[in-house]
Amino acid sequence: MSKIVWDASGAHLYETGLKNGVLYPYDSTNGYKPGVAWNGLSSVSESPSGAEANAIYADDIKYLNLYSAEEFGATIECYTYPDEWAECDGSAALTDGVMLGQQPRKTFGLCYRTVIGNDTEGDAHGYKLHLIYGCKASPSERQYQTINDSPEAITFSYEISTIPVNVSGHNPVSCITIDSTKVDSEKLAILEDVLYGKDATTGTNASEATDPWLPLPDQVYTIITTGQVPA
Repeated sequence: MSKIVWDASGAHLYETGLKNGVLYPYDSTNGYKPGVAWNGLSSVSESPSGAEANAIYADDIKYLNLYSAEEFGATIECYTYPDEWAECDGSAALTDGVMLGQQPRKTFGLCYRTVIGNDTEGDAHGYKLHLIYGCKASPSERQYQTINDSPEAITFSYEISTIPVNVSGHNPVSCITIDSTKVDSEKLAILEDVLYGKDATTGTNASEATDPWLPLPDQVYTIITTGQVPA
């Protein structure tokens, strides 16, 4: 084992940015529906909670700590949202162009990308894919104001709670993160074809177009380790 080196060239890492948001509405029969682009997604604040220590005492001393279950939540902020968000936000169409509120809120999944930068390559160093499962949005406040000499676009904000999904050999999870600097680039490209969809190609390696879909954690593991897309 070599000596520790501080502040080596290329080791000044940071994270920034938010882009390529994708919404995956959930259907209880067929699972996550084909994803749609979430344009106008401006902020995702991940907010884990729980995992709090509950001290147990015996023999007049602190005997051990029992920890509460950890939960994952988030706050989504955006300037606009895809039409498919309506059913996730408790809305339903009465007829074309007429929406009803206070309807059942549908479960959804989410994918977004953040940048990993460093001191030598800047924002081009790499990125992380964040996959969120079992989400439900709570009702949110909307404030409409008159247009004035300092106009601002309305920002929509949603509090998100989650129900974890199973993953083999580990506790159920609501969020997984894939680091482009640590996984095989070809296998990562296959995963992104799954997440974002793929256009049909022609020629020697012709392939059919595929719809974007959200793979579950075990399926992500299969893609990243074998390069094969589970059926």
